[in-house]
Amino acid sequence: MVNLRQAFRHAQTEPASRVRRLLVYVTGTAADKRLLEVVEKIAERPTTEVTIAYVVEVQQSMPLDAELPAEIEHGEHVLHEAEEFTARCVTKRAMLHTELLQARSAGAAIVDEAVESNATAIIMACSLNKKMGRVTIGDTVDYVLRNAPCEVIVVRQRMPGWDPDGM
Repeated sequence: MVNLRQAFRHAQTEPASRVRRLLVYVTGTAADKRLLEVVEKIAERPTTEVTIAYVVEVQQSMPLDAELPAEIEHGEHVLHEAEEFTARCVTKRAMLHTELLQARSAGAAIVDEAVESNATAIIMACSLNKKMGRVTIGDTVDYVLRNAPCEVIVVRQRMPGWDPDGM
């Protein structure tokens, strides 16, 4: 098992004064809380910038700049809750930003934002789903893992019914 704190402390050729930029992708699901708890552990250095991003996906049948007030309001609500939760944990040690993005694909938007912000790592959550009879991690996580130029940390939700204390 790898301790995330140790992994980041011993990153290759990373000077202590270098700014670490974390891009955290939230979706408004129950997985976000656990994801933000992991971010708290990683963002302990004062030279850490945390950007929490939410993506409003626009259907192909609509123009990319379409007005989607309900989706945008939901995204703002998710970002506000994530910012409040994270601010309690990392404000004194790290800079905190939020981004509401609108794109056709959440995966592409996350990778573009990582490139634009020169992110050190992307942190995102996933859960296992069945698609056409096969277990999958989802299109967004798959796209980010294949195309991100930086490190990607994926926090997978535990399997339903798993109780580590009940053993």
